[in-house]
Amino acid sequence: MADPLRHHGDVEARGMLDLAVNVYDGARPSWLDDALRASLDAVGAYPDPRAAQAAVAAHHGRSTDEVLVTAGAAEAFTLVARRRAWRRPVVVHPQFTEPHAALEQAGRAVTPVVLPEPFTLDPVLVPEDADLVVIGNPTNPTGVLHPAELLAGLRRPGRLVAVDEAFMDCVPGEPESLAGVPLDGLLVLRSLTKHWGIPGIRAGYVVGDPTVVADLARAQTPWSVGTTAAAAVVACTSAAAAREARRRAELIGDWREHLEKGLADLGIHHLPSTASFVLAQVGDGVHARLRASGIAVRRADTFPGLDGSWIRIAVRPPATTAVLLAGLAG
Repeated sequence: MADPLRHHGDVEARGMLDLAVNVYDGARPSWLDDALRASLDAVGAYPDPRAAQAAVAAHHGRSTDEVLVTAGAAEAFTLVARRRAWRRPVVVHPQFTEPHAALEQAGRAVTPVVLPEPFTLDPVLVPEDADLVVIGNPTNPTGVLHPAELLAGLRRPGRLVAVDEAFMDCVPGEPESLAGVPLDGLLVLRSLTKHWGIPGIRAGYVVGDPTVVADLARAQTPWSVGTTAAAAVVACTSAAAAREARRRAELIGDWREHLEKGLADLGIHHLPSTASFVLAQVGDGVHARLRASGIAVRRADTFPGLDGSWIRIAVRPPATTAVLLAGLAG
């Protein structure tokens, strides 16, 4: 591959039984489809994200100057990387590699902090002179949920702590989220594409330090958030969405428990997860053998700190999981 940091599960899933992509495996709510279709009536005008910005602010109890709607979390990573000439940006691994790739693309020399198994954060490992720290919570691909207090404690004068909460909606009640906590030097990045099954609509946002948010807004490409994406943000931060989000999170928990029990029954080492995926150590060559049988799981050797013996398995309903477990048993 051209750049392992830019490898993502969608490439692996094409034409196969998909346990590689962490998108909720279920129908979209009718109210979301209605909002998406209704938005088409407004695509004759340039997009206006202000309603989406206000909806996010209300959802998290923040002011609108603490919110920026983005074209998915990926755009936010690029904006953060280019915000300034970071002297020592740190990315805590193993984690989603796009922030690291965005920093390198912006010409920044990244200091990786690679956590040992079980991949829980020890703040002592973060260099004191880091002026940017990026960490996922829950972390992709480990599924580790870090305490919010621990992450907030990473803040220092002159340092930005960017917390990727793309999978926080998998956690019922989101007890460790920092999205509703106004703190200087803190930025939280969220994605709406996974939980709501709309990866083709780039919908996300950041909340946090208003000075940082203003910097990112000035660098954002005009009209980068399209009309349909803005409508998705409004719909997915509504009261109806909050109820459905929790139901989905609880269902994902049931599916994940089924997957983890199946792995345990097979004697396969894996990490307890809080997200919509499970990191399992199946051994070298198993990823390829699963592909040969038509089953796609996410290779994990592109995540710094992991090797070819690990795979990331997307949480699916029991019938789909049964196919995977049978393949692993073979």
